[in-house]
Amino acid sequence: MTDKNLVKNAVFRQSFSTFVQKCFYELNPSEKFINGMYIDLLCDQIQSMIEGENQKLIINLPPRYLKSVICSIALPAFILGHNPSAKIMCISYGEDLASKLATDCRTIMETDWYKELFFQTRIRGDRRSSMDFETTKHGGRFAVTISGGVTGRGADWIIIDDPLKPVEAFSDIQREKVNELYGNTVNSRLNDKNTGRILVVMQRLHAHDLSGFLFENDPDFKSIV
Repeated sequence: MTDKNLVKNAVFRQSFSTFVQKCFYELNPSEKFINGMYIDLLCDQIQSMIEGENQKLIINLPPRYLKSVICSIALPAFILGHNPSAKIMCISYGEDLASKLATDCRTIMETDWYKELFFQTRIRGDRRSSMDFETTKHGGRFAVTISGGVTGRGADWIIIDDPLKPVEAFSDIQREKVNELYGNTVNSRLNDKNTGRILVVMQRLHAHDLSGFLFENDPDFKSIV
């Protein structure tokens, strides 16, 4: 490997924002990555979260702003690259969305460049399901819907990506269901309350959606709106 490649790989390993760009081009080779200032801010806040400066973060962005690429695809791959024993639970509103994000994350982790970056992180041959894959170090990424089987599983990271369908935003019943599921179930799934991380990334849909619920009920959450 040339000195130039060694330096490039070192940057990918240490800089989450640079790693995100690499993931974007891997999944979208014919598109151009537009690095807006909000992406730098978002990645900086997540990097701080990785480094332990904040345990709970809410990111509110509209669709098509790369929030899922950053938070549900690149972030789990980055975390597992540095700590293949980490257990990551990823929650979305529907199975199709959860499956797509999980498949893209696994695709990144099975590329040659990722394996070169993180040579200690490998997906187990007998646990390669997109929705629930495990590393050889017994970490992994577990995908589930907000109303699915969250109980019985613990996690070091919980990433909630769009927990509510836009068409359900004005249904009091659906909003309260999501908020109650978080309060009664999801919040208790951290393996260690002192070190665990919870990241909520979603578009604002209603004053009393999950973001609004958390703003009112959990002052530990930091927000990027």
